[in-house]
Amino acid sequence: MGNLIETERLVFAELRVGEDEAFILELLNSPGFIDNIGDRGVRDLEGARRYILDGPAASYAQNGYGLWRVAQRGDGASVGLCGLVKREGLEAPDVGYAFLESAWGQGYAAEAAAATLDHARRVLGLELILAITKPGNTASMRVLEKIGLRFEKMIRLPGATEDSTYFTTAP
Repeated sequence: MGNLIETERLVFAELRVGEDEAFILELLNSPGFIDNIGDRGVRDLEGARRYILDGPAASYAQNGYGLWRVAQRGDGASVGLCGLVKREGLEAPDVGYAFLESAWGQGYAAEAAAATLDHARRVLGLELILAITKPGNTASMRVLEKIGLRFEKMIRLPGATEDSTYFTTAP
């Protein structure tokens, strides 16, 4: 399967078992991922394979979208994940992203999230897109505001022990 989304510097593709386990293992165990998103309990390549199959791949099949691998256009190196997630407790898909710490500070999150938002509207026909973050994740909040989402309220998702910030594309 080819690239789903392309920007000036990035290309997006579906995560693939047999190709992306090492990248997923590295990303999900990075301190930034664990601090800002949470510990997914993925500790080996088999766990990364299960994460891909049970998460993004299942979402592609069920929803037609999910978290996609984001790679640099030039060298094809995987730098992060970005895409849409359908979460229990949210009335619309939310844009989510996570990048390797070596890719932080280069504008990739804003570039990828903006491209995801455009894809959601133009290709998938989705009007309402949401986003959630941990309240202390100010860098992510700036990205969301930069791509046109606005903070609306605090929300507690089913099963969560802490509140999240709730951003929306709604006026």
